[in-house]
Amino acid sequence: MKKIILFATAILFCIFLAACGNQETESASTSESSDSDNSTQNESIKRLSIGFVPSREPEEIITATEPLKDLLKEELSGQGYDVGEIEITVGTNYEAVGEALSAGTTDIGFIPGGTYVLYDDGAEVILTSTRAGLSNDSDDPADWNKNEPTEPTDEQTTSYRALLIAGPSENGKALAEKVNNGEELNFEDLDNATWNVMSSSSPAGYIYPALWLQENFDKTITDLSKVVQADSYGSSFARLASGQTDVLVTYADARRDFEDTWTSEYGRESDIWEETDLIGVMPAIYNDTISVSKNSEIMDDDLKAALKTAFINLGESEEGKEVISIYSHEGYKEATDADYDNERKAQEVVQQIGSN
Repeated sequence: MKKIILFATAILFCIFLAACGNQETESASTSESSDSDNSTQNESIKRLSIGFVPSREPEEIITATEPLKDLLKEELSGQGYDVGEIEITVGTNYEAVGEALSAGTTDIGFIPGGTYVLYDDGAEVILTSTRAGLSNDSDDPADWNKNEPTEPTDEQTTSYRALLIAGPSENGKALAEKVNNGEELNFEDLDNATWNVMSSSSPAGYIYPALWLQENFDKTITDLSKVVQADSYGSSFARLASGQTDVLVTYADARRDFEDTWTSEYGRESDIWEETDLIGVMPAIYNDTISVSKNSEIMDDDLKAALKTAFINLGESEEGKEVISIYSHEGYKEATDADYDNERKAQEVVQQIGSN
């Protein structure tokens, strides 16, 4: 009897082990099936093309952005897209990248605001690049003068300012005194000054100052009596320091860049912050864009959302920061088309100047 009981127990034990084994096999099979399903959830994109404007030497851009291919693939994989190939090209000029976006032959473009507004019929801005901000950003030039020197901050900004700066000439000092006393300048004040400007394609050195003159005085740079065009900001500051010109237009942190040369090369005894003052602050100039093609065969709202997240993440990583530094980008924030309305106004001013 005991032998029968032992035999029956052994059989039951074997049956129990077999059942457990089957459950483990089924569980493993289910897990493998689930993993397989997850691996196929990502949408496949055979090819993604990115166009860069030639703001630097094309070969330099191609070399610097090569790591972007693998970094972007990895980021997009986490956003639900498996990309087979990423193609990076540099346009022969800025317009070539805008035209490629409009035609749909390029999916993504790294283009400045001016190029974007010229081709916004076929391109859509999704991100604006960011750079370190400055301690001053008021529309009132007197505020900048009270809070000198202007210093960089840790805050990232999506735009920068163009400034009208008065120098140490007698006329320059008179203009600065009027502003610092809270008096408004009139066009006659400005027309009596000798201006130093850059080429007509320079946003901070010509285009936005022209927009500022139009909005405040219904005039533009071509209406000024005394204008000198410089070939560089260095020569522009040199003329201001020597008193050859009374005012100049430049980007917001230019005085920081020329702080040392003001005394060492331009022969001034006092520092640049003591001898110069702001007399005008231009409308904000939005930074470069990442734009996508409206006519790309693969571009839709889901991919645009994935690209936004991917590039923002890249801008927050050390590897990504190194790649985007080729364009002096430090990160990215979401953008809207309306952010570039001032750029549209500026382009209209340029067209009006060109037609005169």
